[in-house]
Amino acid sequence: MSDVIALVFDFDDTLAPDSTSGFLEHIGVDTANFWAHHVDPLLGNGWDPVPAYLYAMIELSKSGQYGKITKDLLSNWGRALPLHSGVQSLFERLRQQVREVQPQVQLEFYLISSGIGDVVRHTRVAHEFTQIWASEFVYAEDGGISFPKRIVSFTDKTRYLFHVQKGIIGAAFESQPFEVNRKVPEDRLRVPFDQMVFVGDGYTDIPCFSLVRQAGGIAFGVWDPKHRDKRSRAWGFIEDGRVNNLNQARYDEDAELYQWLEEAVISLAKRIAVKARMYRG
Repeated sequence: MSDVIALVFDFDDTLAPDSTSGFLEHIGVDTANFWAHHVDPLLGNGWDPVPAYLYAMIELSKSGQYGKITKDLLSNWGRALPLHSGVQSLFERLRQQVREVQPQVQLEFYLISSGIGDVVRHTRVAHEFTQIWASEFVYAEDGGISFPKRIVSFTDKTRYLFHVQKGIIGAAFESQPFEVNRKVPEDRLRVPFDQMVFVGDGYTDIPCFSLVRQAGGIAFGVWDPKHRDKRSRAWGFIEDGRVNNLNQARYDEDAELYQWLEEAVISLAKRIAVKARMYRG
């Protein structure tokens, strides 16, 4: 029986402002023009949104107009990237709440993002996550981005929920992409879906919302308070029954979203403790 809770986050607009647009602005790109004239035409031609923006960035880098987009540039932006209010202290506050209620229960954090891995792995909170999955680039001999190495989009995100569920985590599994298909008996699952909480903001998160909720877990939709135009899109997740709740992406101790997260992990910890007592007989 599992005594682990997994709190799984999306990144862009969930824990931080859009990191890709932020990076492009950082190197001098007109982001409105980039999305409207370089990415949207690809979408109109049948491209999936995530490979479309990765391809457009590769073409931008190759053009040399703003210099090569390199691993160092992306990593340095990750270190400088602003986070939403309360994010830096969020993780230890929630761990402490679980320790106080049920010390035998372990709370772990995971990140599944359609954003760029070399950005999110260098943010100030990257060390808080047991594992991070994100889209990745291959770098050419000249150091510039040259090809997508990994694309994380829509149902791709659910694949990594199964990694968490089955305990297929850590460097040992990086070169074993098919291991996630291995069947694991229910009583040996490392984190059953009903012991997961998923937090996200966008269309790429919908499959994760649905999977976690249908399996008895908890899903929270969020919207960036600095972009109120995104609230109506997020409200659709409530109307469609995709999420348990919808809040501004603020994580201060007095923020409503943080209080819901705290209640969620405490409730799951108590449920796990009850299951453990029943299991012991």
